[in-house]
Amino acid sequence: MTDKPTNEDFLRLADPMRRELLAHCYRMMGSVHEAEDLVQETYLRAWRGYENFEGRSSLRTWLYRIATTTCLTALDSRSRRPLPTGLGAPSQEATAPLVQDNEVLWLEPVPDALAGVGGDDDPASIVTSRESIRLALIAALQHLPPRQRAVLILRDVLKWKAAEVAEAVGTSTAAVNSILQRARAQLSEVSPSLDDPVEPLTQEQRALLDRYVAAFENYDVDSLVDLFTKDAVWEMPPFVGWYQGPETIAELTRTQCPAEKAGDLKLVPVAANGQPAFALYYRRDDVYEQFAIAVLTFSGDRISHVGMFFEESLFATFGLPSKWEGSETK
Repeated sequence: MTDKPTNEDFLRLADPMRRELLAHCYRMMGSVHEAEDLVQETYLRAWRGYENFEGRSSLRTWLYRIATTTCLTALDSRSRRPLPTGLGAPSQEATAPLVQDNEVLWLEPVPDALAGVGGDDDPASIVTSRESIRLALIAALQHLPPRQRAVLILRDVLKWKAAEVAEAVGTSTAAVNSILQRARAQLSEVSPSLDDPVEPLTQEQRALLDRYVAAFENYDVDSLVDLFTKDAVWEMPPFVGWYQGPETIAELTRTQCPAEKAGDLKLVPVAANGQPAFALYYRRDDVYEQFAIAVLTFSGDRISHVGMFFEESLFATFGLPSKWEGSETK
């Protein structure tokens, strides 16, 4: 006869799964801040109920069930989190005044480190795939009703059996298969799909990132045109407009960015959503202050999308200071 599990056992066994559960909650919610809160709630619920855990499934499966239920409950009182591209057609005039909407709950990026992307020395922790948290996919998932979202994530990302998903979301296996079919149909036009691998950056792409940094830090707006695909998209919540095409993006930068000369911006490399990203600091009175987090998407050897997130609380989430005082600050 085995000893009855204790709360100390739970803390020891469950803690290595925290990052993968955060990635799961992030896919569901589209917000790293909400995901962190819901993971905390998941662990609290699990800790309270651990003495009744009978081990009929693995601890990991049990935790995912609790996390999924917690997210679905939270989504009952929340609207979807869009990007500006999900709200309408592109803006025609880059020089027109920017319209900001702080009432919208916008999609947020997630730091790779928090979501468990990359290597992990702990065999108890599953490494989160870059494909499963890429920005385009998270934005597409937000268009699905919550239960469709949960079923698709559990089946196609986590590769659960239909019967396991049915138990997690409180429905029948037949209903799960029907829900999954509808969810896949809605996402059939999304590019990239879950099946498209995210390849490591090529030497050419890394060189282009260096040129991207140089163009902004040197305020060389003309050089930006050569860095983007012909149909590249630039969006920047909480501003509702979005912009398409290299020339439009350059004009937007030239007329709407507060930078006026070389040295006004400092770009610090970070990693978000399994993609290259930068923290931007803007110089005010010789001090570089937090400005935005930019997440970049490549198509071949050009940039096809930039999501520029003007949410200052993200800097702390990425483990970044509010003011940059690196050795290169002037």
